[in-house]
Amino acid sequence: MLWQTATRGLMRRELDGPIRVVAAEDSYVVREFLTSALESAPEVELVAVCSNRNELEAAIESERPDVLISDIRMPPSGGAEGIAVAARLRETDPDVGVVILSQYAEPDYAVALLEAGSGGRAYLLKERIRNRDELIGAIAAVARGGSVIDPKIVEVLIEGRARRARSPLAELTPRELELLGEIAAGKSNGAIAQSLVLTKRAVEKHVNSIFSKLGLPEDQDVSRRVKATLIYLSETDPSAASPASVPG
Repeated sequence: MLWQTATRGLMRRELDGPIRVVAAEDSYVVREFLTSALESAPEVELVAVCSNRNELEAAIESERPDVLISDIRMPPSGGAEGIAVAARLRETDPDVGVVILSQYAEPDYAVALLEAGSGGRAYLLKERIRNRDELIGAIAAVARGGSVIDPKIVEVLIEGRARRARSPLAELTPRELELLGEIAAGKSNGAIAQSLVLTKRAVEKHVNSIFSKLGLPEDQDVSRRVKATLIYLSETDPSAASPASVPG
């Protein structure tokens, strides 16, 4: 079952007939599957099917749909075009509901979609389109100002929050996390002081506090800076620093 919130207040716009839908998907197979599912549903009227952002924006302008269904990644950039269009619609036409489809459980994109408000927004995994009732239910929900989130996305978000709460990094202040990132980049205390516009004494104080909170006592065998770096890299985006930058 999809994670759905109740509609708040009045309907986003008066729907006196089928819900007008524009669909955007760059995969031919998924696009055909969507087309077949939506054209056989009396609750909706599929008014345009697009394969890229340029076609999508033109269809929104000409068709004035009630709901947009979009893949996250589309040409021309191959980036998060669907999320970008959804964000623009918040400003230009907030009455248009948006259902975002994703191939994988990517919580960062879900957060980006919902950060300006969850009303009129749905985030579903593409596997959901196999169940026409769930897909139509999501379309109807966002058309009326409600929101729908795939339960697998909810699970990943909850797991991520619990993992962060258990992380030793949770004990650090934002400033200490910033310094730890500098340590992970291989910078000396002097370089960190220059980068963050601090005195070397202030940096030393922060670094000692970091080591204490991470439970890193003096150790003659392995540098505490290396241990702190390994903890940081294991709990954050691996692209934040490369193995070559681990301080020795």
